[in-house]
Amino acid sequence: MSETIEIVSYNSLWPEEYREIALQLKNALGEYALAIDHIGSTSVPGLPAKDVIDVQVTVASLDLPLQPALEQLGYTRKAHLTDHRPPGRDDLADIELQKDYYFRNNRSIHLHVRVAGRFNQQYALLCRDYLRTHPHAAQAYAVVKQQLSKYFPHNAEAYYDIKDPVFDLIMEGAYEWRKLLAISC
Repeated sequence: MSETIEIVSYNSLWPEEYREIALQLKNALGEYALAIDHIGSTSVPGLPAKDVIDVQVTVASLDLPLQPALEQLGYTRKAHLTDHRPPGRDDLADIELQKDYYFRNNRSIHLHVRVAGRFNQQYALLCRDYLRTHPHAAQAYAVVKQQLSKYFPHNAEAYYDIKDPVFDLIMEGAYEWRKLLAISC
């Protein structure tokens, strides 16, 4: 992979950039977008991250005519991708990880179009919410990412091969947290 991995300090402008992106997407996609969410590390206040705004558009189906509207906004589609499968999650059907619509643009926006209720759609929101409410976990995750980018700045494959399973460990705590929230409500 040719992507250079660089983790930068949290930028207080990231939330405003996201809001501008979300407004453009809402205007372009209209009712097709059930939700537009800021996800990933730039969505967690104070968390160092790659300078990439991750946005998730939740849709009812991947069969909607989204691509022309997104291309008009300057997004380029990367087709037929799947999201990371956490180890031991062989119970997940491939469709739960399907990310048939993934777009990038010149500003380093990663646009993930995912179907409502699927594992990958919920995972992105849970990880964001957990890191927002658990600053110690967020800071430990930041150290992992910073060290990986230091050791593998030009090897994105190695970076993700280690980062993804480490994050799966964090997510085990997030699943327990979600259960506790459900019980207390």
